[in-house]
Amino acid sequence: MSAPPLPGPLAHLAPLLGHYGYWAVGAVVLVEDFGVPAPGETILLAAGVYAGAGRLNVVAVALIAFAAAVVGDNIGYLIGRVGGRAFVHRWGRYVFLTPERFAAAEAFFGRHGGQIVSVARFIEGLRQANGIIAGTTGMHWRRFLAFNALGAALWVGLWTTLAYVVGSHITTVYDEVSRYQLYVLVAAAVLIAAFAVRHVVRRRREH
Repeated sequence: MSAPPLPGPLAHLAPLLGHYGYWAVGAVVLVEDFGVPAPGETILLAAGVYAGAGRLNVVAVALIAFAAAVVGDNIGYLIGRVGGRAFVHRWGRYVFLTPERFAAAEAFFGRHGGQIVSVARFIEGLRQANGIIAGTTGMHWRRFLAFNALGAALWVGLWTTLAYVVGSHITTVYDEVSRYQLYVLVAAAVLIAAFAVRHVVRRRREH
C-alpha cells in the first residue's frame, strides 16, 4: 500500500515518517518535551493517520509516543531541578524559551498547582516547558511523574485515536475535502475580509 497523502501542515512530515517511522515519532516527541521547538504534536497526528492507513501499527505509535513524552518531560524536570532558573535564563533563549516566556509559564503553573502538569501537554508553550518549570519550582518528583504520566496518556490517546480514525477513512476524507474545498476557501476569504474591515473600522474610530 502506498503512503497516504497528508493534509496541510502534516505534509512536510511525510518524508520523515516514510524514512524513519517509529524512530521519528519517538525522537521528535522526546526532544519537544524538554524544551526543543519540535513538532511533537504534529508528528503524532501524522503517525496516527499513517497507522490508520495501514502504514504503521497504531499500538506501537501510541506506546512509543507515550514513553517518549514521559521521558522527555523527566529530562526537562532534571534540567530545571539541577540547573535552576539561572540555567534556564542563560540557555533557554537558544530553544526559544525566553525569560519572559518562562516567567509567564511559571506564573500560570503556580496559580494552578500540580494538577496543571496533566493538562499542560495540551497547551502550546506549557507542553515544552512543563517539566522544566516543575523542576525549578521544586515539585516532588513522584508527584510530577504521576501527573505527567496521566497527561501523556490522555494526550497520546486523544490525538492518536482521532488521527487513526481519519487515516482509516482517508479516501473518504479526501473525497469530501475535494468536494467542498471551494466552499471552504470562499468562507475563509469572507472571514478574512470581515476581520480586515473590522480592523480598519476600529482603527478609524480610535483616530
